[in-house]
Amino acid sequence: MNRSTLVRALLALLVLAASTYVTLTAKPQLGLDLRGGTQIVLEAKDSPTVKANRENTDKATQVLHRRIDALGVSEPNVTRQGEDRIIVELPGVQDPREAAKVIGKTAQLTFHEVLDQVAEKPAKPAAGETYLPAEGGQGLLRLAKPAMTGELVSGAEGLLDPQQVAQGWFVEMNFKGDGGKIWANITGKAACQPVNTPQRMIAIVLDNQVISAPQVDPNGGNQLCNVGIGGGTTTISGSFTEQEAKDLAALISGGALPLPVEVIDQRTVGPSLGQDAIEASALAAIIGLALTALFIVIVYRLVGLMAVLGLLGYAAMSYAALTVIGATLTLPGLAGFVLAIGMAVDANVLVFERAREDYIAGRTDGLRRSLRSGFQNALSAIADSNITTLLAAALLFFLAAGPVRGFGVTLSIGVIASMLSALVVTRVLAEFAVSRGFVLRRPAISGIAGHGRVRTWLEARSPSLMKHSRRWLVITAVAIIVSVAGVAIRGLNLGIEFTGGRLIEVSTAQRITPDQARAAVAEAGYPTAIVQASGTDDITVRTGTISDDEAEKIKESLSRIGGGSAEMVRNESIGPSLGEELRNKGLIALGIALLAQLLYLAARFRWTFGAGAVLALLQNVAVVIGVFAWTGKPIDGIFLAAMLTIIGYTVNDSVVVFDRIRETRSARATDNLGPVIDTAIVNVLPRTINTGISTLFILTALLFLGGDSLADFALALLLGIIVGTYSSNLTAAPLLLELERRYPAPPPRPKRAQVDRDAQPDRGAVV
Repeated sequence: MNRSTLVRALLALLVLAASTYVTLTAKPQLGLDLRGGTQIVLEAKDSPTVKANRENTDKATQVLHRRIDALGVSEPNVTRQGEDRIIVELPGVQDPREAAKVIGKTAQLTFHEVLDQVAEKPAKPAAGETYLPAEGGQGLLRLAKPAMTGELVSGAEGLLDPQQVAQGWFVEMNFKGDGGKIWANITGKAACQPVNTPQRMIAIVLDNQVISAPQVDPNGGNQLCNVGIGGGTTTISGSFTEQEAKDLAALISGGALPLPVEVIDQRTVGPSLGQDAIEASALAAIIGLALTALFIVIVYRLVGLMAVLGLLGYAAMSYAALTVIGATLTLPGLAGFVLAIGMAVDANVLVFERAREDYIAGRTDGLRRSLRSGFQNALSAIADSNITTLLAAALLFFLAAGPVRGFGVTLSIGVIASMLSALVVTRVLAEFAVSRGFVLRRPAISGIAGHGRVRTWLEARSPSLMKHSRRWLVITAVAIIVSVAGVAIRGLNLGIEFTGGRLIEVSTAQRITPDQARAAVAEAGYPTAIVQASGTDDITVRTGTISDDEAEKIKESLSRIGGGSAEMVRNESIGPSLGEELRNKGLIALGIALLAQLLYLAARFRWTFGAGAVLALLQNVAVVIGVFAWTGKPIDGIFLAAMLTIIGYTVNDSVVVFDRIRETRSARATDNLGPVIDTAIVNVLPRTINTGISTLFILTALLFLGGDSLADFALALLLGIIVGTYSSNLTAAPLLLELERRYPAPPPRPKRAQVDRDAQPDRGAVV
């Protein structure tokens, strides 16, 4: 065993050992769309005295964390995003109404002496005085300037005295610093006033609302006059329910927010939906992997089996990397994890097809050197294809929002892991396998000693595809025109992520039809809502921007006709400003993705190649969008993830084809370009078909088993791969030919022969 092979073997062993250890000992963090719960996105706003910058948003984040801890939510997550946004994740919380009320309050707590109770506010109030509605709506309380604020309150707790249950729930507050002295002072002054007069009250105000105005010693007597309530503790009573008392205590304990915040995004996922998504995605992954593995073994035999073992290594590496970096695994992230399997297969197919060519043409001495040559010759195409995919994944991470960012993370990890598994793990296993004596005596079982049926069929017929280059371009033009017509005639069904609004998915005890649900929603006061069936039994309702209470009203209306009970499976609310921002970010992401791919192609190939790739990209994107327009399927964040992946996939395919055209042209510099392109397509088409079939297995499993959340994602990618196979061969290449006829390139320089530095003749066993 030479040095380079030994290094690769040790690296593969270390990577697999570390991945296996992490896989067995750690668990990834699941997103709320997989474990159920509520996510609320808040945006900090400038106040007259405080600016919504990073420092003040961090302070608000700390206050919110204290409030949520006081609410008793297990394992909450409160983090700042950017300069002025806060993401609050509340696992297990299915009714976000109370949480949103507590979380979103500014909670400016102040204590006031009451000067009088009047019927109406004067035209010109005295300086420092405030007029607020009294409890029960009985006139207005005229309040002195605040005696102290909530900053002097150390804590609060909602309690019920078991000895005096009839008095109901109350809130007990503890003061800190000078708070106890100030409280004793103002209550001492109030105790000197006549009983049952406004002046004997102390007003406790939260966000300019009087939450309690108790009488000091309402039983009468002057024992507290000029003495007040000492001990640094007091209680607030006010006919509270248990929840109201605990919420008020949470607000007081958490403290006041340094600046106001606004809810701009809210998502609630039921636990059953999250569990179903995990099970469906796992089943899709198992079936997709099994079919892919079977296909690879049938086509590539022994080296195919080694590639399958490498795929298992890929799965372990990806899972371990997700866990180690602390990434949150979301539903789109699961899809990215499964999709990257196709990327790993693609690298192996590229290598094995090149190894077959070298072995059959006699350019190398034996199986192992053919395999090494395959890895060397395919490295350029593998690197190009993975770089284009990483570009799309990076754009998703930096420009997308919500769960779609998780897709970008897992896709990036998957691409890197797929390269490691193909270029290190699979290479070590495959080189070891083809070096065995029984394989050398029976080379056919290796899988690289003969071409597959597709390649054999193509070489036997030698199709002159470029004779009809203009015909292929006409078909492309027709496909683009029909797609654009779909957008113009039917329009795009933009999801709430891009328009703002509310999306509710409800599961009722008894199955109801969309027409029945539509009538119930209209009866609840929302006749313009879009009501559709979801899955087998659920109903989705899409409206404009409505409150949580209004969403609950729709749920109750559906519950009445659905057997008396209903579960809120999904509840998403996105403000119009965030919807516009996400829509703009989506368009920017698509634009930058196209520009980045073009710049990359410009650096790798002549401009005529880049123009062909652009047309292939345009056709692929247009057809997928057109199909979604004609069928009315939603255009949302998941669709954006699919489109960016399709862009990467199309450029990937085009790069592989162009790389082979350039290589073939260098070897046949005196031939016409048309036959050169035909030969290149015949050489790479088996790779395209085999990779496409492998990925189609996985996407088809996601389409039928991944649930509604991933069905449209899988459909978009299926269309992208099918159209991409056509466009990279029969759109990009014909346009390249037409452009080269008009703007011919200078004769290519002969390609320098590669040196196999670690080559050695096949001698049987590895020492």
